Amino acid sequence: MTAMSPAMTDLVLEHLRAIRADVRSTHERLDMLTTRVSSVEHGVASLHGDMAHMGGRLDRVEQRLDRIERRLDLADAPA
Repeated sequence: MTAMSPAMTDLVLEHLRAIRADVRSTHERLDMLTTRVSSVEHGVASLHGDMAHMGGRLDRVEQRLDRIERRLDLADAPA
């Protein structure tokens, strides 16, 4: 095996440093995207909870309305 010239060694090291910088940049962007995806997941979970809560409230409003209609004899006869 032959030894590399100093110029060749410098060129290889320069390329390795550039590759390392690209990998570091990619890793930082991946970390940022992971954080953003996690934030979106939390937001979606919160929306699901809000929707479930609103569904429960609508169910109670419907029950109250049914009761009011029955008291006022406004409800249709059961089919």
